Amino acid sequence: MFAVNILDEMAVFCYFCVMKRKKTITVGFVALGCPKNIVDSEKMLGEIASAGFLICFEPDEADVVVVNTCGFIAPAKAEALDAISEAVKCKNKGSVKKVIVAGCLPQRLGAELFKEADGIDAIVGLGQRDSIAEIIEETIDSGEKKVFLEGPLGDIEGKIHDDRARLLITPGHWAYLRISEGCDQQCSFCTIPAIRGRFRSKPSELVLAEAAELVGAGAVELNIIAQTSTSYGRDLKIKDGLVSLLAELEKVAGLKWIRLMYLYPSGITEALVEAVAASEKIVHYLDIPIQHINDKVLKDMRRGDSREGICRLIEKLRCAIGDIVLRTTVIVGFPGESGEQFSELLEFLAWAKFDALGCFKYYRESGTAAAEMAGQIPEDIKQQRLEELMLTQQRIAFAKNRERVGTELVCLVDSVESGCGRGRYYGQAPDIDSICIIKNCRAKAGQFINVKVIGTKDYDLIVEQI
Repeated sequence: MFAVNILDEMAVFCYFCVMKRKKTITVGFVALGCPKNIVDSEKMLGEIASAGFLICFEPDEADVVVVNTCGFIAPAKAEALDAISEAVKCKNKGSVKKVIVAGCLPQRLGAELFKEADGIDAIVGLGQRDSIAEIIEETIDSGEKKVFLEGPLGDIEGKIHDDRARLLITPGHWAYLRISEGCDQQCSFCTIPAIRGRFRSKPSELVLAEAAELVGAGAVELNIIAQTSTSYGRDLKIKDGLVSLLAELEKVAGLKWIRLMYLYPSGITEALVEAVAASEKIVHYLDIPIQHINDKVLKDMRRGDSREGICRLIEKLRCAIGDIVLRTTVIVGFPGESGEQFSELLEFLAWAKFDALGCFKYYRESGTAAAEMAGQIPEDIKQQRLEELMLTQQRIAFAKNRERVGTELVCLVDSVESGCGRGRYYGQAPDIDSICIIKNCRAKAGQFINVKVIGTKDYDLIVEQI
């Protein structure tokens, strides 16, 4: 088993090509979507390399292009179709022989995807992820379109993926650690249960084995991901399953930071708060998507939360963990959202003062309950509300940044170029949050350094190494 950084460990490809290659097939890979999808991409890359295929950094120079897609909401689908179109153009020019589309979009659309994107040679469902090397070989020798999908959820409903032996797309010093599959929440706007199936916790032994492999390969930060991390262990009848798992992860030698993502608000227990507060490895950063604050909207979203409960949770967290950094996600323009309900959301955000926030316009996704609701909001109003909300959050974030000027932080260096580093303190999750711009950086990527905040640049902090 191995876990390596695809960007840095070219020697691994050479090893596999010499030892295992059956024939020289070059593969270009396009990885799209959320962190859960990134893990799937990394696993497929591991399978491709292990089979002895050559992985090209420029997809248009490959024999086969694999596009691993997201299909969660309309913009993700559009991005996927654009990437597929680019691959098909290369195929039409003769530089690429086959185009294979994998991931959530094939799982959601099935063979209909052939109609939406002409030129695809094969579609691959989520349950066929680990067979990607065999699928590439079968497809490249075939003159027919191939479907590797056993029907809606048929090939994933009971599957637990082993995510070991990945080629990391992320830098080698941090990685995602997926602890479960699917989701049982049934939010009225969400397509995930229809795409990825019911919630299934990974056995703790498998999670710990994956963590040990990643850390053994150089990761010092693991970002815990799931659709709802707080649900971990419930299907296995384990009380406080996430707390128990975290206690075991803390024992992994060499692991410095454990970051918790995607925590369902009502699932955050006293035991979890105490575990985070007492830990030396779990960073004081929680990603808690609330989606809205108005009770009527939350009910229509089928969120199972309330304004009172969310407010109480925020107060509890800030009381128990004085330096806690909170991130959330909200949706504007949900069917029936009135101007007063939107104003309530703005007022709440001004009170809550989240350190980071992601905001999405509501998208009417077929097959969801919300798509059939009355009171669909016009696009221009959704866009207006999005912009107003983000301006509100921008003022909050910029003010919080100014308050940090003059303070000292521990920073994990992500990259260094010509003496200027890019890194993050514990309150910045990779890829989605702001960064620390490190002046006169003397460290290497993957090292922790002490820094002092000397200024700000928009959402980012400007720091210097102490």
